[in-house]
Amino acid sequence: MKKTVVVAMSGGVDSSVAAYLLKEKKYNVIGLFMKNWHDTSVTVSDECPWLEDSYDAMTVAEKLNIPFQSIDLSVEYKLKIVDYMIKEYKEGRTPNPDVLCNKEIKFDIFLKKALSLGADFVATGHYARKTKTKSGKKIIYKLFSGKDSLKDQSYFLCQLNQGQISKILFPIGELEKSKVRYIAKKQNLITAEKRDSQGLCFIGKVKLPDFLKQKLIEKKGKVILIEKKLFLKRNKEYFHKTFDAFLDNNSKPLIFSLEDGKTIGYHNGAHFYTVGQRKGLSIGGAKEPLYILKTDVKKNIIYVGEGSNHPGLFRRGISINREKVHWVREDLKLSENKFLKVKSRIRYRQKLKNSYLYMRNKKLYIIFDSPISSISEGQFIVWYLKNELIGSAAI
Repeated sequence: MKKTVVVAMSGGVDSSVAAYLLKEKKYNVIGLFMKNWHDTSVTVSDECPWLEDSYDAMTVAEKLNIPFQSIDLSVEYKLKIVDYMIKEYKEGRTPNPDVLCNKEIKFDIFLKKALSLGADFVATGHYARKTKTKSGKKIIYKLFSGKDSLKDQSYFLCQLNQGQISKILFPIGELEKSKVRYIAKKQNLITAEKRDSQGLCFIGKVKLPDFLKQKLIEKKGKVILIEKKLFLKRNKEYFHKTFDAFLDNNSKPLIFSLEDGKTIGYHNGAHFYTVGQRKGLSIGGAKEPLYILKTDVKKNIIYVGEGSNHPGLFRRGISINREKVHWVREDLKLSENKFLKVKSRIRYRQKLKNSYLYMRNKKLYIIFDSPISSISEGQFIVWYLKNELIGSAAI
């Protein structure tokens, strides 16, 4: 009996080819388009691409001769993703709405809708792969990076659980992007030459700063320059008497005060900026580009340093409360006083860094082989064994 797969058709080339490949494998394929955002107070109709995307998805479905429908998830999307993102920025964190979109919308609400239509699986155009293995009587699902390392999207799937992964197919995970476009062109799909979407997944052509300015209040505050020599003097390395002291001191967030530097200008709201940001301050006079070292939204202060090598940009580790850690591979979950050597990243496309996970004192410590730049609260750190994604956490 044929298995039924509902494909999340976004109107792009990747999901179009995913649907085509599944039909070629003799699945019973249904195309489903998600309408996630149509707030005209922020985007007007000719700026929001969802109408064009919906039309392209429908056209591909007709070409492939598969059933197609659209569903409106905009209410759920606003509550779970948009409101979350605004709250995170307001509190001085740097959220990743795409990670939460996959966890809360695509592979929760959308998945349940697909299953209600009689689907055995859902499929997307993500560049990721999965396999399964048995451990006794239990089936374990493994999530891997996509074969195309430049397009790998496993990072955005880092909060999925075993139940969700068991119901997902990634038809293009074994393909290079060039091969995907070749297939689309050969099949005369309307999306073959369509550009990949850029920026936020729900506000179309509106840039993030413009979107946030319509949602958050502007308020003038000081920009404080932190000199390298002051920072180095305070934070010089010292001998750690215990291993716990080593972990704690290398994973502490940076703390600054007004007395640590001098005022060199003003900004329009600390919540509009993030750690590691270089552009947007419009302050001249420095020998090297200014980078944001820390934001204090409560006092509305931004601390900056000169140059990409400023020591205030770098940290050796991160600590996360044990209950906040998500294990994709629950069978590899660390118990107290255990450690694991992994590769990790804190941003999509960032090069993987050699790291160690230590579970101590009800905290997970992630210690990097070498200091890492621009760690910001709210980001997701993701860790891998070789190219298998095994866990993640919000910093």
